[in-house]
Amino acid sequence: MTDGIEKTQILQKYLDLDQKGRIIAEYVWVDGTGNLRSKGRTLKTKITSVDQLPEWNFDGSSTNQAPGHDSDVYLKPVAFYPDPFRRGDNIVVLAECYNNDGTPNKFNHRHEAAKLFKAHDGEDIWFGLEQEYTLFDRYDNVYGWPKGGFPAPQGPYYCGVGTGKVHARDVIEAHYRACLYSGIEITGINAEVMPSQWEFQVGPCTGIEMGDQLWMARYFLHRVAEEFGVKISFHPKPLKGDWNGAGCHTNVSTRNMRLEGGMKYIEEAIERLSKRHDEHIKLYGADNEQRLTGRHETASMTTFSSGVANRGASIRIPRSVAKEGYGYFEDRRPASNIDPYLVTGIICETICGAIENADMSKEYERELQ
Repeated sequence: MTDGIEKTQILQKYLDLDQKGRIIAEYVWVDGTGNLRSKGRTLKTKITSVDQLPEWNFDGSSTNQAPGHDSDVYLKPVAFYPDPFRRGDNIVVLAECYNNDGTPNKFNHRHEAAKLFKAHDGEDIWFGLEQEYTLFDRYDNVYGWPKGGFPAPQGPYYCGVGTGKVHARDVIEAHYRACLYSGIEITGINAEVMPSQWEFQVGPCTGIEMGDQLWMARYFLHRVAEEFGVKISFHPKPLKGDWNGAGCHTNVSTRNMRLEGGMKYIEEAIERLSKRHDEHIKLYGADNEQRLTGRHETASMTTFSSGVANRGASIRIPRSVAKEGYGYFEDRRPASNIDPYLVTGIICETICGAIENADMSKEYERELQ
């Protein structure tokens, strides 16, 4: 590497070498701090089913997931994707974390969310997530901003075009293509209101697949950014002052909401959400109080609100949905750093009903222990 940039042209001649029938599987998991970890292993044959993937393990004492005297944490594969970096038959594997007694690791929120989605399979619940993030250089300065200063106030940057209005479009384009190559349901990208803040959208995905795909899209973003010497921040308020924060707006619909007359079911869901506002906020991202102030296109954290086409409300009903009488709603409260399993899980639990032995708010409490 030179100045934090990988020498990808030199690397390419090694990537082109014959792997002699072996494939590389990069196992990815969520650690105890809400960040991603990964490590690779060689497999002897091409993988066509997740059942063919072996379980693995790692040192959980180095990832805040286990004590040093009992540090083995097990990786159980749940999904795999074509590897956009190594290409060929190589794959990236998403894995859940389990303790050595067979119980889910306390930071494994996928396990409980999957039970909820399975129980409410008949609802055919769809999600779409709008992931905002901010770019920093390797010295932790906002990428492309004047050294020791600030750019002009917000206004020309949202969906901007041209030098001085957007930064690092090469990173964003590379990430877009990596996601498409790997089969991620990425539906779009755009520059956001604060300069060097961007957004990508994933979905619609059904049930647990939403969390899987967002975590994998985040992994690809970090890996792409490595090659450009750029850091990715998912902090909901990366810069204090009169700058927009970063969210992960969550679009939701059940089968009934998508059918004619679905507005009735949308309104019922919003009513249920209003009664569990505080419980949802607990699961909607760390430091979210810095973002949900009632300013910068957000609702206040302390009150619940809803409205048609209102970007200052907790829940927004798109104008087109109100006009047609069916469709989806948008929960604008989740922060950019959410665990998507917690957010999609509690939304399912609230609008579709709780089930025995699955409580998403307890998942959060367990994480804090």
